[in-house]
Amino acid sequence: MSDAGRYPEIDLLRGIAIVMMIVFHTVFDLTFFQIVPFDVADGPWRYFAYATASLFLLVAGISLAISHARTASYLHGRALAQKFLLRGAGIFCCGLLVTIATWWYLQEGFVIFGILHLIGVAVMLSPLFFRFRYWNAVIGIVFIVLGWILATVPGPAGLLVFGIHPLTFWSVDYTPIFPWMGLVLIGMAAGEFAYPGGERRWALTGLPLNAIVPLTFLGRHSLVIYLVHQPLILLVLSLATGAPVV
Repeated sequence: MSDAGRYPEIDLLRGIAIVMMIVFHTVFDLTFFQIVPFDVADGPWRYFAYATASLFLLVAGISLAISHARTASYLHGRALAQKFLLRGAGIFCCGLLVTIATWWYLQEGFVIFGILHLIGVAVMLSPLFFRFRYWNAVIGIVFIVLGWILATVPGPAGLLVFGIHPLTFWSVDYTPIFPWMGLVLIGMAAGEFAYPGGERRWALTGLPLNAIVPLTFLGRHSLVIYLVHQPLILLVLSLATGAPVV
């Protein structure tokens, strides 16, 4: 989407999610490398992480609805589906880069199916769901409920992407299809409602555009920032503390 066709409120929300992600990953790294002890596995920081991932995925769903409405004006059928398939595959490949990097750096607990993998899969599967429009909210809730159920079912590592995993499995970022794709679907329903035909339903007034430029900038470049922020955090921590984190 060109800058002229972007909605600042969408970039703002995505930018807020980026800031939340950077804050959490900084706290996580401080704990992981035993620099400052935070309880990131439970309590407020765990829910902060859930809120961050949820905001990312809801905004991804809203953006998908807008993109589909606009793209459907000039592409149809197989060509339309192929566009989202290729876009999702590109995001999934970025997730594979995260897998390789975390495997090389961490070995144990590396990312097998994290949020980029999930968003990539969701984008690839989205052509199957656009037809359901507002009903995607209901389907999304079903995904979430199924995710809660499947989380209690141990199983082979081959089912990790669906939310079923061995009891000993752990990862620094694990975002399976159930329940997390449910939030993308709810976002798609919200986007269908708030941006019918890819156009904002209501006039937006009072948004301080100049004041939110830093956040909207982050939102416009969220994928690149996602890929580079963690090495930068580690570098800053290493320089600031002298701890061997890089």
